[in-house]
Amino acid sequence: MLKCIAIDDEKLSLDLLEDNISKVPFLQLVAKSRNPVEALQIMQKEEIHLVFLDIQMPGLTGLQFIKSLAKMPMVIFITAYENYAVEGFELDAVDYLLKPVPFDRFLRACNKAMQQFQLLQQPQATTAPANSEYLFVSSDYSLLKVVVSEIMWVEGFKDYIKIHIRSSTRPVITRMTMKAIEEKLAGSKFIRIHKSYIVSMTAINAVRKNSIFIGNMELPVSDNYRESLGSLIGADGPNQ
Repeated sequence: MLKCIAIDDEKLSLDLLEDNISKVPFLQLVAKSRNPVEALQIMQKEEIHLVFLDIQMPGLTGLQFIKSLAKMPMVIFITAYENYAVEGFELDAVDYLLKPVPFDRFLRACNKAMQQFQLLQQPQATTAPANSEYLFVSSDYSLLKVVVSEIMWVEGFKDYIKIHIRSSTRPVITRMTMKAIEEKLAGSKFIRIHKSYIVSMTAINAVRKNSIFIGNMELPVSDNYRESLGSLIGADGPNQ
């Protein structure tokens, strides 16, 4: 069960959010608040796994709210403003939803949060040496062999990663930091494009200024990694 709090200064939005939460069987709404300062006080007293959070609020924005927390919970931003999405994901948000949110999209974000929560119960991964043609990682209580050439991209969140491979529609999920997997892939044709993404150069179909494409999947490229991406593709980097 995920214990959650809903924070939005608009009463109608907060009531709708409460109704959506009530429809998801693995969510328990511990509290709701229209005041982010009040919500901070609640979170100091209650165990909260997941925060549903608006961004534009008087006094303290949702982004400022998250940055003020000593212990980072999982966060799903729900806002009417799409221009904060990049900063939201830089804060390792589980998801970023734009109002009005269809329930199926809301449920998908909740399932993603539950998946991350369940990962906390899994043991640490075991890997092969750097530059190996394969990795052994702990997933679903087994050691799985992952062939490096099959990896398309790696997605990180907190102390866990998702390894997306060519031969499966389901990623391999294991407990490992992005720094650790980056070291294991050193010397291979992989590049870090974002705090949360490492991609295989052989899997990239197209590159834009702020994103790359692997098939139909679009992944963000952050400013810190754009120059290194540009040098690898033999250009100054995409400009549009």
